[in-house]
Amino acid sequence: MTEKSYLQKIEEHKGIILKVVNLYADDLEDRKDLYQEIILQSWHAYPRFEGSSKFSTWLYRISLNVALTFLNKRKKVEKIKEGSTTDIFVEPHELSERADFLYRAIKQLAEIDRSIIMLHLDGFNNTEISEIIGISKGNTNVKLHRIKQQLATILNQK
Repeated sequence: MTEKSYLQKIEEHKGIILKVVNLYADDLEDRKDLYQEIILQSWHAYPRFEGSSKFSTWLYRISLNVALTFLNKRKKVEKIKEGSTTDIFVEPHELSERADFLYRAIKQLAEIDRSIIMLHLDGFNNTEISEIIGISKGNTNVKLHRIKQQLATILNQK
């Protein structure tokens, strides 16, 4: 496993990292920090990538784990700062109006639910989602059904 092969795979799957970053980081500095942290952690883990799963599945798992850790650290910092709020990030020029609407709805979901729906929207089947998230396939099926209902409710309120 060489640096060249790693960089090539990261470039091919850059969209995965960007999706995770956009769903879990609100401002530009946080997005930059999270992106760099995902790259760093995936580079450290790359020698242990055995190829038993697709690279995209492996990268999603790393990205989501790093994002959730990042988010937990941010929450601790925000508790220290009284009254701080963050706006939902979506750059208007980067997303269509419909995609912007959907991103905003997804941002209202619980952290794990965001991960599940994002993977589903990216075409992963429920078995793959359960492997990436680390929950049973049955639990994934139930959660996905409930997430869809919750999103429908959110989207219909607007």
